[in-house]
Amino acid sequence: MALTFDEYSSHDALGLAELVRTGQTTAAELLEAALARLAEVDGTINSVVHRHEEWASKRAAATLSGPFAGVPFLLKNLHQPIAGWPDDSGSRALRGHIAPATSPVVARWLDAGLVPFGQTNSPEFGSKGVTEPQLHGPTRNPWDLDRSPGGSSGGSAAAVAAGIVPAAGASDGGGSIRIPASWAGLFGLKPGRGLVPEAPLAAETFHGYATQGVLSRSVRDSAALLDAVIAAEPSGSYLSATPQRPLLQEVGADPGKLRIGFGHRSPLRPEGASPEAVAAVAATAKLAASLGHHVEEAEPDIDWTELAEDFLTLWFSNAAFNLAELSRLGFDVSQVEVDNRILAALGAGIKAVDLHRARQRWHEQTVALTKFFDRYDLFLTPTAAEAPPKIGSLDTPAPLAALSARVLDLRGGRVLAATGVPRKVIMTNYRTVPYTQLANVTGRPAMSVPLHWTADGLPIGSQFVGPLGSEPLLIRLAAQLEEAQPWKDRRPPV
Repeated sequence: MALTFDEYSSHDALGLAELVRTGQTTAAELLEAALARLAEVDGTINSVVHRHEEWASKRAAATLSGPFAGVPFLLKNLHQPIAGWPDDSGSRALRGHIAPATSPVVARWLDAGLVPFGQTNSPEFGSKGVTEPQLHGPTRNPWDLDRSPGGSSGGSAAAVAAGIVPAAGASDGGGSIRIPASWAGLFGLKPGRGLVPEAPLAAETFHGYATQGVLSRSVRDSAALLDAVIAAEPSGSYLSATPQRPLLQEVGADPGKLRIGFGHRSPLRPEGASPEAVAAVAATAKLAASLGHHVEEAEPDIDWTELAEDFLTLWFSNAAFNLAELSRLGFDVSQVEVDNRILAALGAGIKAVDLHRARQRWHEQTVALTKFFDRYDLFLTPTAAEAPPKIGSLDTPAPLAALSARVLDLRGGRVLAATGVPRKVIMTNYRTVPYTQLANVTGRPAMSVPLHWTADGLPIGSQFVGPLGSEPLLIRLAAQLEEAQPWKDRRPPV
């Protein structure tokens, strides 16, 4: 018997798996419910850009095992390929490209019994904090259709928030799990560097900044889905120490009395974070204090301007490398969006010594953060500096985009970079989300928790950054906050 949406959406992923395990429903019935919800809302929110219903139906009819056997799932259309599925990374230059292999992370999720049936929207190459690629169009936030759910895992965030699936694949190279978690009212945990390896198929992504994960409505789903992909991979860049026990077992465990320092200062925003972001952190700090934790204003002794510059140096150089590789492989890079061509032009002008210097300064920022963790267990900040932005509000102005395209077509990238104008546009985007990059640069785990909604009903999350190996502690605290102020059943208007 088909499940109603209320029946389907009242369970998280582990709850749905339990229904299948106990014979109360089947994988096929769960998939039917997910597809029905997709048909109902995705014409409005545009979260899923590639659908694989026949593939998923065959998988749902098979005998599945694992902790998520039979649970519908969505993969991000970026670095989460299945062999034979489209793999365009949101780019017109890669339109029609088919993945030759399945990524190790996805293979582990398949081993856990998940039933992927589609791929979610992402900005081209994951390069923005909003999801508005020219190839697939913008994804809209279920909490307010005029606004973005963030990026780059924006399609996954919108799908989970709208109830298409209880959890979906995501990744994070500068905040791409935590930013959409903040703006879509979800839980999102970025694991520490190397804990989720992508080898042997690929080396570390984006100089080690990026890692794989999920967006979910429940802490226990995120814990169990990370348990499924955490691995010690000898061919990877790191052989990270894995948690001593499954993260799922940390849900409900006592985090103890934590020392939490918090702040919301950013050199990119001299005026400070928006009142909504400040209110979110204040509410989170108050809740944590009421649970017995010691919470006070305190920040690591980090040169935030330098950290931002170093992050952008690596970001630009990575864009230049990506376009060079596409060109080498025969793809038409003139089809790449002008914003990413600008990033590549800026990256092509970076000297090797400056790139090396930026990487060397990672260590200085990491040491400063580590000293902070000598005094505090966690660092609390806004996840984003503002409430979800309006669709199109962060676009490069049309005249500048047209002019930039003409200059780039004439191989005038260096001239364009010398004007300084593209960098100003990029910084306008960056200043909306200046807090998440710290965890990527230092390789530390971090999470966004959905504990605050604005007077207009918009979610805005708070970020906790922890030391190396603190994923179990973050899960314990998140579960405690979730129990004290539940968010799983809070639903957007869509």
